[in-house]
Amino acid sequence: MHPLVEDARELLIHQANQQGISIIITDGFRSVDEQNAIYKKGRETDGNIVTYAKGGESYHNYGLAIDFALQPSQNNVIWDLEYDGNQNGQSDWMEVVEIAKLLGFSWGGDFTRFSDYPHLQMDFGLSITELKWGKRPEDVTD
Repeated sequence: MHPLVEDARELLIHQANQQGISIIITDGFRSVDEQNAIYKKGRETDGNIVTYAKGGESYHNYGLAIDFALQPSQNNVIWDLEYDGNQNGQSDWMEVVEIAKLLGFSWGGDFTRFSDYPHLQMDFGLSITELKWGKRPEDVTD
């Protein structure tokens, strides 16, 4: 994971918790092989299509993306966009998204081609094509 993405991930968990929302990071860096296996779901293996990105075509493959879910209790993980566990009249999911955006993440729910609600990424202005060419975000933590 890129250091700034790691830092933002930890801040996201902490700030959500401060609002009474427990989240779990369900995915981070993925190898090309892992991405290809996910791409096969719903195409070559059982299940629903969950991505349109083959290996090398996901920000996960470059350590620039995470996926999250809500964790209302220790053994319970949910992907419910309407759930209001902290009972403040707002969707916990959207509260997490709001925090994430303030931390610099882009949200997959805003994607036009395919809504990916658990997905958060920091692209640092780089396209997948540029990443494939070998460009990388500068490590501004130095």
